[in-house]
Amino acid sequence: MPGLLSRLFGKPSVRALEANLYPGDETLEVVGESHYQDALWRIVGGHRRDPVRYETEAVLELEAGNRHDANAIKVVIDGAPVGYLSREDAAAYRPGLLRLMETSPTGRVALGAAIVGGGPRSDGIGFLGVFLDHDPADFGLAARYASNGPSLRTGFSEAIATDLEDDSYDLAWYEELSENDVKAIEQLRSRLDTERDPLDRHYMLGELEKRLYKSRDAFASALDEFDAVCRQHDEEMVTIRPALFDKFGVVPVIDMYRQAAVRCQKAKDWQSMRDWAERGIRAYGEEAARPKAVEDLHKRVSYATAKIEAVDRPKPRKPRAATVRTTSATGGEVERLVCASCGTNFERVRTRGRKPRTCPACRDRASPAVSA
Repeated sequence: MPGLLSRLFGKPSVRALEANLYPGDETLEVVGESHYQDALWRIVGGHRRDPVRYETEAVLELEAGNRHDANAIKVVIDGAPVGYLSREDAAAYRPGLLRLMETSPTGRVALGAAIVGGGPRSDGIGFLGVFLDHDPADFGLAARYASNGPSLRTGFSEAIATDLEDDSYDLAWYEELSENDVKAIEQLRSRLDTERDPLDRHYMLGELEKRLYKSRDAFASALDEFDAVCRQHDEEMVTIRPALFDKFGVVPVIDMYRQAAVRCQKAKDWQSMRDWAERGIRAYGEEAARPKAVEDLHKRVSYATAKIEAVDRPKPRKPRAATVRTTSATGGEVERLVCASCGTNFERVRTRGRKPRTCPACRDRASPAVSA
């Protein structure tokens, strides 16, 4: 009950605000949550050791004055900032968000949100992350749109820089690859047939995965081949991981695990998504060069687990453009009611008199929602 939590952990001196909720089944990731951990823990009810899976709503707000990103879109839950859309997602979603804000009765746009993560880690309690559920079509985007995420250090540049000094591997093949993805895929497969060095195989398999994923619109079997190469890559970690550790003293980012999990996430194959993220966590062990890469996989495990468990407890689908409370009113006891029309739960500040029989969304069908 976000409203009740808001009153327990801080009473905002603002009136209740409403936003139009746009539901959907596609996932939109939030970034930068590590800077807002106090707010996220406050929203979910305080720190605890158990893994967190908390469903709520989040409002998207433009932040025109952001000096780092002119398109910045801030994500707000219970009146508190909890992160941002990535730079790429912000640029893609901003035009659609502006249109929704102009046409929505409340002028505010909300999406279903899941706060996940936490749980015991070797270095303490894990970070909390945020995922948003939405329909890209509401923002004028194709359903297959997705951010590729920020570039990650894989050790490849460092390996190339020391190639001439280290005779145990030879990355000269990279310069010989065709710019045409289909031709490069053929070249990589040919080289993998004869290459035996673990480091060379690791970077060849990674490049092959990258080219196959980029070619998913070029030929029908690209994604199936991507899946097969990822499985092969994972099986070879028994020799690749020691070679990486010997070379760098740590395990650099292995982007295959994240990308395979993202692939399953888009296909809504939650069990496989969790499996890939858990495989990645095991591969990194305690020697990850970038702990954030491991934390990202932990977040995906929690998100996939929540989706798996949700299958056993389906809830009624919310009407489109329903009105939801995003911050609580000052004072007053919050009560939860059940709509006699659509069956969904809704909250209101308890007052004397007859209780409403329908939720704000159903009432809005007769009269548009108005910002309080």
